[in-house]
Amino acid sequence: MSQAKRIAILGFSLEANRSAPVSDRQSFEQTLYTSADDFARRLASDRASLPGTVRGFCATLDESIDWTPVPIVLAEAPPGGPADQAFFNQMLAQMKAALSQAMQQPGALAGVYISEHGAGLAEDIDDADGEVFAMVRDVVGADVPVLATLDLHGHVTPRMNAAADVMIAYLTNPHVDQFERGTEAAQSMMEMFNGMQPHSVLVRVPMISPAVSLLTASGPYADLINYGQSKLTPKILNVSILAGFAPADASTNGMSVVVTSRGDVAPAQQLATALAARAWADRERYTTNLTPLNQAVSQAKRVGADSAAVPILLADVADNPGGGGRGNTMYLLRELIEQKVRQVVVGMIYDEALAGQAHEKGVGATFSALFNRDERTRFSEQFATDVVVEALAEGDCTGRRGIYAERRIDLGRCALLRADGIRIAVVSRRHQCADPVFLERLGVDLSATRVLVIKSRGHFRAGFDEHFKPEQIVEVDAPGLTTPIIEKLNLQRVPRPVYPLDPDMIWAP
Repeated sequence: MSQAKRIAILGFSLEANRSAPVSDRQSFEQTLYTSADDFARRLASDRASLPGTVRGFCATLDESIDWTPVPIVLAEAPPGGPADQAFFNQMLAQMKAALSQAMQQPGALAGVYISEHGAGLAEDIDDADGEVFAMVRDVVGADVPVLATLDLHGHVTPRMNAAADVMIAYLTNPHVDQFERGTEAAQSMMEMFNGMQPHSVLVRVPMISPAVSLLTASGPYADLINYGQSKLTPKILNVSILAGFAPADASTNGMSVVVTSRGDVAPAQQLATALAARAWADRERYTTNLTPLNQAVSQAKRVGADSAAVPILLADVADNPGGGGRGNTMYLLRELIEQKVRQVVVGMIYDEALAGQAHEKGVGATFSALFNRDERTRFSEQFATDVVVEALAEGDCTGRRGIYAERRIDLGRCALLRADGIRIAVVSRRHQCADPVFLERLGVDLSATRVLVIKSRGHFRAGFDEHFKPEQIVEVDAPGLTTPIIEKLNLQRVPRPVYPLDPDMIWAP
């Protein structure tokens, strides 16, 4: 009787914005930071708290082979600033110790699966993901299969490519295929168990693209990804095209084209080169088309006053918690209140102190709300207005649509406040408002909402598409840490030349 295959699972997931406050230990512990024992308990009974990639990987192996998961460490924080260096060093050491211990136990490790983001930074390190990958390869040696899943906003470095046998990036933005990519990683690992030899080729393209131009339903990025997927053959195992994350402001910035072939490296080399050339030829299509703040508010005022007008969604893309924004800029909210716009729901403002105050006062209470009393970060200006507490909630909830579907998320203490004709959802844990349940649990009827304001770059599209179609969405040009206007990011550490900062540059793969 064959022995169950022991497969280690670990991961470090942080989409790091170099301009945002440092992501400390608490940022991870409030989201997901597991020891091996805690990880094992979650795998056995509570997988809803785990990333979709991990759930897909484990579910596929459960159905396919006799295997034993070897939990190491999973660390995940909301997008924010670079990881605190001391924390990152401790986490890496914890991963190494647990993985080394697993290697010494009876029965060799058959493989390692890494659930990573790919745009991670530490305070002193641009290639934090490369540190994780290299550590894994150093511990397990050259012969153990190492496979990873990555967010398509990640950056792949030569160090990562050298350490991993196969890297599999999401294909969708919004990222609704995390489970499927975990499944693909499991299937690829099983192929390796049966003798398949992968060859991974990386070509880096000197392009930094605005986040709002990276949707995969349509547009240049969709065209590129779809073309890559059309080239999958028995010789081509995987095509991953990671557009990167502009606010990382790192030496790793740029587009990464990764092609993995079976048995022979030549097909991967040829296709990766062709895809990189195709991306570069299309570079001018990656543009922004934001609506000025005053125009967006004027449009909201018309819709709020006219019950026959089509409802709209204002996307505050420059203050996206899903990209490191604090989720608390006041520019759009202040203008809506000052212009006396009606029939508006704002979701969500991250302000733990204000949410706590609302809970202390209770439903029905009226008070002067001071937003950002504890924030001193760039763009997080204070703003005061009288509000009524309409609803309260606390604890976690389970997403029902889009990127958070079936994932349990803890938003901490939450409150729905009303300032004249505007209802404002306030939360104590920083997450982008990408799932309707975040508002519905506070009593918001989205089907009756005339103007919805969302602090999110694009993931909201998969959650709120029941009520707001693409033609109803207005992307607003307001200040913030996640502005998609590349020239406003003041990038200092990116490799130069790079498009569009050097528009006349010449490059070929």
